[in-house]
Amino acid sequence: MTQSGPLREPDADPATTALLTVECQSGVVGEESALPELAKEARDSGMLARVAALVDAAHGAGVQVLHAVAERRPDGLGANANARLFRAAGRLPVRQLSGSPAVQVAAPVEVAPQDLVVRRLHGLSPIAGTDVDALLRNLGIRTLVVAGVSANVAVPNAVFDAVNLGYRVVVPADAIAGVPASYTAEVVRHCLALVAEVTTTEALVRRWGGAR
Repeated sequence: MTQSGPLREPDADPATTALLTVECQSGVVGEESALPELAKEARDSGMLARVAALVDAAHGAGVQVLHAVAERRPDGLGANANARLFRAAGRLPVRQLSGSPAVQVAAPVEVAPQDLVVRRLHGLSPIAGTDVDALLRNLGIRTLVVAGVSANVAVPNAVFDAVNLGYRVVVPADAIAGVPASYTAEVVRHCLALVAEVTTTEALVRRWGGAR
């Protein structure tokens, strides 16, 4: 995804910034995805590789990394059924079941020992109703970088929830994906840019690389 005009270096001090990867799990963006169109876009666009690059740069700079994973119990206990999206997910051939390969963070994104993996059994948001906010506050985090999928649902949820909770949010526009691809660009331009600092993976990697 290209950006119009030059972008300044993002304000993402490693000491007070965390990187949140959203649903970069095998059952969503991997080869055996429940959502093959989204998975293809995530891989073919280079988004997944750029998320991996962000994670690698964050590890090198001492930026805390959190991985938000969506899953459900095999018996479905506590899962939502109040929207078409949830009902459809329950009928997909690949289900995001707790403990299964589908809910493992997908390659080439690497999970380091110091990373936090936050799993949710309900809802649409990687933040609301999860441990993410409490963990960030305990870590002294003020800025949250959000990357992953999808631009259709979970990424906007995460951005708005983080802003409502008082965090500064940074969105590397080339490290999020949705379907169709053109929709992602529109969401960034007309929605996320109103509340978050929009940047690129390259700019963040450069920022964190200079902090080492």
